Amino acid sequence: MSQNPMSPTGEAARDQAVRAIEKALRGADLATLTAAVRALAPMQVVDVLERLDDKDRAVVYRLLPKDRAMEVFENLDPSLQRDLLGALQDDDVTALFADLDPDDRVELLDELPATVARRLMQGLPAHEREMTAGILGYPQGSIGRRMSPEFVAVDRSWTVEHALDRVRRRLEDAETVYSLPVTDGHRVLVGMVSLRELMKAEPDTEVSTIMQPANWARATDDSEEVARRCADLKLLALPVVDNETRIVGILTVDDALQILEHADSEDQARIGGTEPLRQPYLTTPVGSLVRSRVVWLLVLAIGATLTVQVLEVFETTLSEVVALALFVPLLIGTGGNTGNQAATTVTRALALGDVGPRDIAKVLARELRVGISLGLLLGTVAFVVTGFVYDWPLGTVIGLTLLSVCTMAATVGGAMPLVARTIRADPAVFSNPFITTFVDATGLLLYFLIARAVLGI
Repeated sequence: MSQNPMSPTGEAARDQAVRAIEKALRGADLATLTAAVRALAPMQVVDVLERLDDKDRAVVYRLLPKDRAMEVFENLDPSLQRDLLGALQDDDVTALFADLDPDDRVELLDELPATVARRLMQGLPAHEREMTAGILGYPQGSIGRRMSPEFVAVDRSWTVEHALDRVRRRLEDAETVYSLPVTDGHRVLVGMVSLRELMKAEPDTEVSTIMQPANWARATDDSEEVARRCADLKLLALPVVDNETRIVGILTVDDALQILEHADSEDQARIGGTEPLRQPYLTTPVGSLVRSRVVWLLVLAIGATLTVQVLEVFETTLSEVVALALFVPLLIGTGGNTGNQAATTVTRALALGDVGPRDIAKVLARELRVGISLGLLLGTVAFVVTGFVYDWPLGTVIGLTLLSVCTMAATVGGAMPLVARTIRADPAVFSNPFITTFVDATGLLLYFLIARAVLGI
């Protein structure tokens, strides 16, 4: 039974390996270091390299056998690949770059200075340079930048025997052979056929008789949307075509999942009010961590001045009924949490394609009902508890405020991600931090207006 690398046991084993390697590095014990590194699986080596500084990372990487070194390098984040290249010799760099798949090569090029990228491109064989340049020609964020041009296509007029022979000859350089695009004589995509179906069919069967209709994406389509489609349809490979439906590449399921993982990390960071990190946490400089957070903190601090202004306007009301001040944290906290819950739920539904901007009326209606239900439940509890502890008029104020705040927060929180998508902004940016600031100020305004009306102050 395989061990889950994320389990406590797996983490303990990784930490133990890191300590052993760091000890060998400090003691310059090359024999022990080599044995420790080569005893690890490739993905375990990746975990270790993500926890070392640049110098030690290069030393450890050089101790790997050539075949394992390539696999480890392919699984590093592009930012760490860039740092590692900076610490290696020129010959090592050229060989590593040439051995990468074209799509992985483009990701790395985006991280490198233009002069270095140009030099590495010039050192590629002509065929590899042509494939890489083709991918670089597509817009940033498009699936054309993430597809692999190394695929096996079969012609619909071929026999199964001919198709299988083509697959065998391309086993070494193809990205995948389990799901094969079917084309006509002009490279136009006409269908898909699985390797299983080819192997089941008689050798003289024509490919066109066993192929299936193809799902495909245009090379200029958004990479996250295409990756989501690939995952939702549970496809091993999704063909990518140009404007004339000629096949130019494929997106494999592992690349699709990597795109979705990266997009999810970005969303989670922005929902929390930070910019996403471009490399693993332990290798990110402290200055970069500060920069990823300080801008959002400044924006939110400026937004929070609205809350201060509301308190200043109702200073007289607070001085007349001092107990009102005791409930301010409860009310703004509940409102912020309610808005964040709604925003997070709708943002996730947007990412999964469950809702879109056209559904804003339906989302508003649902969140309005949810907000009223939550407000009634929480407001009733607050009314009873506050009434017994303080007095019933104050309990009425707190109960009505919770009803109003929950209704407003859920409705606004549900609408903001859809508004963001409509204006082509990132829905995650419009979520928790901004909603919290908005709901704090608006909730306090509702609170004091209700208090004035109920208490007659």
